Amino acid sequence: MYMQWVYSKSAILALVLTLAASSVSFSQGREQIPKLMQMNQLRSAPTANPDPSAIKVARLHYSGGGDWYWGSSSVPNFLKFISENSPFPVDTIEHEVKITDPDLFKYPFLFATGHGIISFNSDEQERLRQYLANGGFLFVNDSYGMKETFPKELARLFPDRKIVELPYDHPIYHCFYDFPNGPPKIHEHDGLPPRAYSIIVNGRVVVYFLIESDIGDGWEDPQVHHDPEVKRQEALRMGLNLLTYALLY
Repeated sequence: MYMQWVYSKSAILALVLTLAASSVSFSQGREQIPKLMQMNQLRSAPTANPDPSAIKVARLHYSGGGDWYWGSSSVPNFLKFISENSPFPVDTIEHEVKITDPDLFKYPFLFATGHGIISFNSDEQERLRQYLANGGFLFVNDSYGMKETFPKELARLFPDRKIVELPYDHPIYHCFYDFPNGPPKIHEHDGLPPRAYSIIVNGRVVVYFLIESDIGDGWEDPQVHHDPEVKRQEALRMGLNLLTYALLY
C-alpha cells in the first residue's frame, strides 16, 4: 500500500510539471506558479465527477471524542478556492478518511479540525508515521480546545523528534502567497498571536498544527462566523500555501 502512495505522489508532481511544460525543480516551483495559473484558466470548470487523477484532499475522521466533522462548508469552500486560484487540478468533492482506511495513501493532504481531543492508538500511530514518511501531510487546525492536548499526542507519535515553531521565513509562508508575519489571525480565541507547531522529517514539514488562528473557520460560508471578506481570503490563501508546500516540497 505504501508503494501506491509513492506512485500517487509522483503522479501529482508529474502532472503539475507537465502543466508547466518544463522540467522544474521543487526549489523553482514558486517561480512557475504564474505560468501554471495562466494555463489553469484554459481548463474547463470543475464538475461533480472530477478527473480521477485530480489531487484529493481529505478530512481526517480521528478518534478521541473531538468533533472532527466541525465546519461543514469549510473544505468545499477551500477546494473551490484551490480550483479557481491555483494551477492544481483538484478534486472538488470533500472526502473523509480514517487512518485505518485502505484509501489513506490516496490523499496527499489531510485536514483535521475541531474542539476536542485527537488520539491515535498504536496501530494508527504506526500507519500515520508511514503515511507522513512517504510524502503525506497533516494539517491540524485548532478550532479551539486542542492546544493543551494535541502536542502531547504529537510527542507520542514522534517521540524521537522535537516539536518546532516554524520561523516566518520558512517556505510554507511564501510558496504561493506571501505571509511575512507568519499565519494570519482569523478568530479571537484567547486574543493571542497565531502560532504554528510542526514535526519535521528529513527536512520536510509533515505535520502543521495551528493555534490561535482558526483558518478552518475562516474557510466557512460568510454567514457562519461573519468574518470580514479580507479575513476569509487570508484564511483561504494560507490554506493554499499549505497545500502547495505539501505537493511541491
